[in-house]
Amino acid sequence: PSGESGMLVATFDGFRSYQQEDAWTWEHQALVRARFVAGDPAVAEKVNAVRQETLCRQRDRAELAQEVVKMRRRMRDHLLPKESEDVFHLKQGSGGIVDIEFMVQFAVLAFSFEHPALANWSDNVRILETLAETGQLTVQESEELKSAYLEYRSAAHELALQQQPGEVAASVFRTQRDTVRTKWQELFADVQLEDDREAAGP
Repeated sequence: PSGESGMLVATFDGFRSYQQEDAWTWEHQALVRARFVAGDPAVAEKVNAVRQETLCRQRDRAELAQEVVKMRRRMRDHLLPKESEDVFHLKQGSGGIVDIEFMVQFAVLAFSFEHPALANWSDNVRILETLAETGQLTVQESEELKSAYLEYRSAAHELALQQQPGEVAASVFRTQRDTVRTKWQELFADVQLEDDREAAGP
């Protein structure tokens, strides 16, 4: 917290205060993925309570959507290797892993106030299943996004084991990419429309 100006290790009260008052949206997106892996279970329980409290607070969904889309574009501009029509980058490419992750993170931050069960999980698969259970996605949408995510991850891991870049021919996952892109457009339609109006000018 607080970057170079912050302490190397935060106190619990400092961590809670930072998450509640100063953290950026992208830091709350990262908090969606936070989970206890080792250490004092009593500390883990306190930290998880802060996580739950932070993720379940009420937010302005339109403002949240703007910030999530803006951060996604920034990531794509800085981290995506030059993409062509013939190549699909599994992680950063349009319709890829990160697009699914960002939709999941947006959904947790947007809907946990009404559906706290969404904040119970840190993994994308169980969050997608919970989004269907709470009615934020249809069962079909949840299954399609989950399937695409798992297929992408499997292919990326296989390529990594072969010390190959995380890229495949664009034709390999065309159906999955179209599914992810369609849901992205639906979820962030208002943001896209606002961008179109700004691009058109007065």
